[in-house]
Amino acid sequence: MIVLVFIAVLLALLLAAFNFIQVKKLDEGTELMKEIATAIQEGADAFIHHEYKVISKFAIIIAIILGVVVDWYVGAAFIMGASMSALAGFIGMKIATISNVRVSNKARTSKSLGQTLKVAFQGGSVMGLSVGGFALFGLAIVYVVFGDLLGQMDQANLIIQENWMGVNFIPFTMTVSGYALGCSIIAMFDRVGGGIYTKAADMGADLVGKTEARIPEDDPRNPATIADNVGDNVGDVAGLGADLLESFVGALISAVVLVSYMYYTTSGNSDHLSYDLVRNLITFPLVFAAIGLISSVIGVLSLIVRNVSENPHRELNYALWTSAGLTIIGTGAFTYFYFADMNVTALGFKAGIMSPWIAALFGIGSGILIGFLAEYYTSYDFKPTKTIAKKSLEGTALTITQGLSAGMKSTFYPVIVLAVATMSANYFAGLYGVAMAAIGMLSFVAATVSVDTYGPIADNAGGISEMSKLDPEVREITDKLDSVGNTTAAIGKGFAIGSASLAALSLIASYLYSQANAGDIYGFTLSINMINTLTLAGALVGAALPYYFSGLLIESVAKAAGLMVKEVRRQFKEIPGILTGESKPDYKLCIEISSAGALREMVLPAMISVLVPLISGFIFGAEFVGGMIIGTLLSAIMLALFSANSGGAWDNAKKLVESGGVPGHGKGSDLHSSTVIGDTVGDPLKDTVGPSLDILIKIMAMVSLVFVSVFSQYNILNLFN
Repeated sequence: MIVLVFIAVLLALLLAAFNFIQVKKLDEGTELMKEIATAIQEGADAFIHHEYKVISKFAIIIAIILGVVVDWYVGAAFIMGASMSALAGFIGMKIATISNVRVSNKARTSKSLGQTLKVAFQGGSVMGLSVGGFALFGLAIVYVVFGDLLGQMDQANLIIQENWMGVNFIPFTMTVSGYALGCSIIAMFDRVGGGIYTKAADMGADLVGKTEARIPEDDPRNPATIADNVGDNVGDVAGLGADLLESFVGALISAVVLVSYMYYTTSGNSDHLSYDLVRNLITFPLVFAAIGLISSVIGVLSLIVRNVSENPHRELNYALWTSAGLTIIGTGAFTYFYFADMNVTALGFKAGIMSPWIAALFGIGSGILIGFLAEYYTSYDFKPTKTIAKKSLEGTALTITQGLSAGMKSTFYPVIVLAVATMSANYFAGLYGVAMAAIGMLSFVAATVSVDTYGPIADNAGGISEMSKLDPEVREITDKLDSVGNTTAAIGKGFAIGSASLAALSLIASYLYSQANAGDIYGFTLSINMINTLTLAGALVGAALPYYFSGLLIESVAKAAGLMVKEVRRQFKEIPGILTGESKPDYKLCIEISSAGALREMVLPAMISVLVPLISGFIFGAEFVGGMIIGTLLSAIMLALFSANSGGAWDNAKKLVESGGVPGHGKGSDLHSSTVIGDTVGDPLKDTVGPSLDILIKIMAMVSLVFVSVFSQYNILNLFN
């Protein structure tokens, strides 16, 4: 089965390499286009190198702490996870900065929406296939090296063991948790740092350029335009890739950790799980994901190898549905044959051996439904976004008010979908089924990220088209692709948030299981007492934490954007020739402002996700932290959905006006200014806050799970009891 995983990884990475080479071979266009694209590439490279230099210092410190407090192999797995996440993000950012100008040139030379879409998607597929490929590659190495060669998956080692500090844990669960934590740390820094960078530049460019100077978006006279385009790559591509890789890995390991603790806690019961069954249950998520990766390879090829229509939405959905359909069929057949001779009675599966697959189907179905709901609330083809544009006729205040209303209402139905999926998955396959639902939702993540990443590439292509003064028809093509990209991005965020909630629930269950010791395995019950004052206090603190965390992120964006606004105003005032086209603006200084602001502001929010559960645990103990991660989960899901959907709706309301959707009120009108301001309010919500919250959920759950065996014994509260 592990061989199948490596085959899937090889296919994905080979296709990613092929697409990378094919896109790079394409013509870059005019000399001015090449000059602008080079400036974007250099800015993105400089930022990502500085960011990774900062992250590497924190990663080494965390790896050393894990190695000392837990064991060396946990620190090693952490470094491996961090490396895979960083590599996927770097490759995605690299191909995005190569693709953007080639997409713009394809639109210039072909005047075809379909041909331009194919180039943008081929570039985006490199990111998607890298995310799926590197995530599974690293995890497969963990299985082979630590699970098999070092014997951590042997029957004798799937028990709680004690390290030199007297801390108890199951070795393999700690190793895979270390790998997932490494992915999560990189994702948090990438999302926060990239999100602050891109939104500071975007807001600075829009607020001064569009609303004050009344010049078009991405006008070469605007000093912040290059920084804005750099931001699309470091935030919406590198950050997005690391984010969904982390979600993918978090979902996979949640099932592995859960079943390992289930095996241990039932080992003294008459209906205990057999080792052969447990071994299969541990390997099952990895192979399930490998089949999804192979299906995604076919889905990506289905768009690249054929002539596509002029309807980008339909073509992208075709690739996504092909991947999803093949995943469902392939994993169904695999499940049937993999568990054919197994007795699953002890697990309480309601549909026999097919129960985990049925649970995964609920995850896939709920992901698709959440995606449709995200599309309804964010696409300008539907009422919520159209209403925002119409309300904007009455002033900017109503733009903001209506966007808030749409975002708040948009949380209800996705949460209902998640609740039904959770209960249904649990009914058929217990908590293992809940974990499988999260895995199902992200099983074709390579296709999801490919569709998602094409959006920022198209957005960048539009910017290059504008700055290169190409035919307006070229910008119309890239704007159509970008608009569809905004919707696909909202759908991708819905998948990430939904899977985060399901995976976090499994990790919370594993957290509770991990507190059982050898004396508890007879009749151990999985429960948390919410009436306990410590647990309730923890839940209250946990519920407040996402709001404080989000506030820090928005404040960080506002600080960096404020500096950008001042700089753009300064250049317009001190160099009057900029607006007349006689003088060239200083793009480099704006890039430096965004970079410095992002690197300075990203550390505190990122470290909160790691330090808060640790500090709370070492002061108040395991019950407080258990309540806290539940409170954080419930609060963050709502806030993340609100942020993603309200921001997406504001953005597309602006695009509706720009595309002539409100007769008599196009670019440069007062209505357009109102929607631009609405978009700038939504920018940090949809691209910084929303994506970071689903990482916050899983990092806190992961850190709590890794260190609970330490702080359950060593905490200040114990000293007074």
